[in-house]
Amino acid sequence: MGTPKIKSVIPLDGKRLRVTFINGIQKIYDCRQILHREIFQVLNQDAFFKAVKVDPGGYGVSWDDDTDLSEYELWNNGIEIEPDMVHAKVKIAA
Repeated sequence: MGTPKIKSVIPLDGKRLRVTFINGIQKIYDCRQILHREIFQVLNQDAFFKAVKVDPGGYGVSWDDDTDLSEYELWNNGIEIEPDMVHAKVKIAA
């Protein structure tokens, strides 16, 4: 099986991205690890960073025509997180 395509991306504080893949797995990708590269230094601008979007077909995320990350990079170097437990019910013994 190849790298799953991207369903959605949400920019987070600390120059991190929350990426949801089509298989339901969510990962956090820390963009600080790439900010030293000249092409990614523009991500230091908060408004620009927050304008991230999923590329057509889910093959990556991009900010403009020159600044992007592949689904492979995000999948292999992101850290998997557990799904939100918003609807979980906890039963407390009386």
